[in-house]
Amino acid sequence: MAEALQQLVLTALDTNGTILDTRELVLPGQTKPATSSEDQIVILGALNSLLSREMISYETHEVISHDLTPEGQQIAREGSHEARVWDKLPEKGKGAPITPVELKGLVGDETAKVGQGRAFKNGWIGKEGNGLVKLVTEISDTTKDDIQEIASTGTLKSGEKVLADLRKRKLIVQRKGQWFTVNKGPHFSTSTAKPETDLTADMLTSGAWKTATFKKYNFDAEGVPPSGGALHPLLKVREEIRNIFLEMGFAEMPTSSFVESGFWCFDALFVPQQHPARDLQDTFYLSDPQKALSPEPEYYKRVSTVHEHGGFGSIGYRAPWSHEESSKLLLRTHTTASSAHMLYKLAAKCRGPENDDGFRPAKLFSIDRVFRNETMDATHLAEFHQVEGVVADRGLTLADLIGFMRAFFKKMGIDKVRFKPAYNPYTEPSLEIFAFHPMLNKWVEIGNSGMFRPEMLEPMGFPKDVRVHGWGLSLERPTMIRYGINNIRTLVGHKVPIDNIENSPAVMF
Repeated sequence: MAEALQQLVLTALDTNGTILDTRELVLPGQTKPATSSEDQIVILGALNSLLSREMISYETHEVISHDLTPEGQQIAREGSHEARVWDKLPEKGKGAPITPVELKGLVGDETAKVGQGRAFKNGWIGKEGNGLVKLVTEISDTTKDDIQEIASTGTLKSGEKVLADLRKRKLIVQRKGQWFTVNKGPHFSTSTAKPETDLTADMLTSGAWKTATFKKYNFDAEGVPPSGGALHPLLKVREEIRNIFLEMGFAEMPTSSFVESGFWCFDALFVPQQHPARDLQDTFYLSDPQKALSPEPEYYKRVSTVHEHGGFGSIGYRAPWSHEESSKLLLRTHTTASSAHMLYKLAAKCRGPENDDGFRPAKLFSIDRVFRNETMDATHLAEFHQVEGVVADRGLTLADLIGFMRAFFKKMGIDKVRFKPAYNPYTEPSLEIFAFHPMLNKWVEIGNSGMFRPEMLEPMGFPKDVRVHGWGLSLERPTMIRYGINNIRTLVGHKVPIDNIENSPAVMF
């Protein structure tokens, strides 16, 4: 249909030189001229296609027409309401007057209601006793005549005032239409063959490009808006948590070392070398290279001694020390390994001649990936993010830690928080942190916390009165609570729908 219509336009232009009025065209498959608005819309599509190839040019002409409403169509057939009321009444003095109730039975409620008023206004009827009678013997039903004229021509010679009145009475509706005058364009041709849109390698090889007609590029046309990137819900929550830490005066720790030695990941934290977490079932070990460089000798000796023989008020683990176990390389199981590095550097300021005078309180945090050889389920993955924080100062207590945790989670929008006594090799006392998950309708563990043991801090060189709060929580579980997700595999992984990421709202803790 589209190509046939384009060919029709081009043939008419070739024959006549111009098309003065597209309403005179007869569309393919039709027998009458294209006078309707729908026909002109079809023609416009063909004209725009030819215009894009500069084969034609055209001018648009607007036209206003009117269509009859169902009520207007009834008047065109049966006469106006006032004429039908007049027709049913007897002449004055020649019959019994018709009461308004009787009139409704003769012409209907709507016609009786509208017709009486207009007939009175025109002076066609009047009252006699309790009824109505004709006052004139003949009438001219101009409303019917106007409606019939509009039905045949779409307009009315008597002018806009009458049209406005008929529109107000909802007897007609106004339609805006258009028609076109068409002329030849600079690249006029009677052929509708589509121009080439791309210059191909085959065209260059064969030389066909020399005689080919190419479609003109419209450099002013707007392109398709590119779809922008979207932050994953984890990254949104990560940024919010990071802002909370910075707002509370914390400094961010460097955590780029995904690979750590057994010494910094476990030994420096006073985790026994026989601890189950160091088994292959819980930790990913590297096969190449397998061994790490040795840490600072004096510190290494203090750590190995407190493990094997005790010290700093502790009896130690009384188990043989294995240098091989300490030097193994592994994927870090927690970012506390990075915290150990930072605390060791902080304690270095206390190991000079002035000793305690060199200590400065510190608040540090990190948010990064950790790895554990775990069985995947609704709340566990082998790779996840840990939010880690430490506070070092003199005279800190467990009450300070609990108070800080409540304030921290409240800023995250998690009000229902519980603490449960727990055991950690490197903290004493230790607390597990639970938050209520509304989707799962149960309490979910979201973190661990405690006060670092003297066996960890004092070998680093901290004074005896320095205490360090430490805590860690996953990034995934607060995100799941925030976005109402009950399975971690719908938060991350290859099956996560992209639209879920694009449409996730910004976090507002």
